[in-house]
Amino acid sequence: MSLADSHPRPEGPGRGRPRSEAVERSIIEGVIRLLEEGVPLAELSIERIARTAGVGKATIYRRWNGKEELFVDVVRAAEPPDPELPGTSVRDDLVTLLEQLRQRGLMTRSSVLMHNVIAQMKSSPKIWDAYHSIVVEPRRRTQHAILLRGQEGGELRTDIDVDVLNDMIFGPMLVRAVMRPDADLPEGLSEQMVDAVLEGLRPVSSRTP
Repeated sequence: MSLADSHPRPEGPGRGRPRSEAVERSIIEGVIRLLEEGVPLAELSIERIARTAGVGKATIYRRWNGKEELFVDVVRAAEPPDPELPGTSVRDDLVTLLEQLRQRGLMTRSSVLMHNVIAQMKSSPKIWDAYHSIVVEPRRRTQHAILLRGQEGGELRTDIDVDVLNDMIFGPMLVRAVMRPDADLPEGLSEQMVDAVLEGLRPVSSRTP
């Protein structure tokens, strides 16, 4: 299965002729092929992408407004899909999300493509902003919803702002997975981190004396 197959593009309002999933995959895979060959992001023109994918420029513009929007979809295709949350407890949902971060860290370290994609994306503020809007912010909203549920259900302290809670829980894994490429990401790390943080975030009345 190709990277494009692993994370299909969300449906949106149609423009022009109906979309063809095969055509979209060929375009995304064309960008991936160019990145794998070491082509800098600045040189990935729509014309060059179209030539590599074997389509016309109009075909690309019917699906994406420009290179920035297309590149965000390429990054989404290169990432693991969002996990299905068990919904059994706040702890289980948090472990699932942290495990996704751990796996993404391992993938980035082992994949030259993923490493180059992220590096090139960071060099373009416009693409980085689009990535945050389309990918990061929806995930953060999911995290906030879980933490709010934990507060409302009495599993988490209510005297700490949800945004602070989010950083306390997800920040350590992000540091190890993204900012410390030398740090180990062993199995069981997600459970260890969640349990350690939740111990201090439980309401005082529910703590073991």
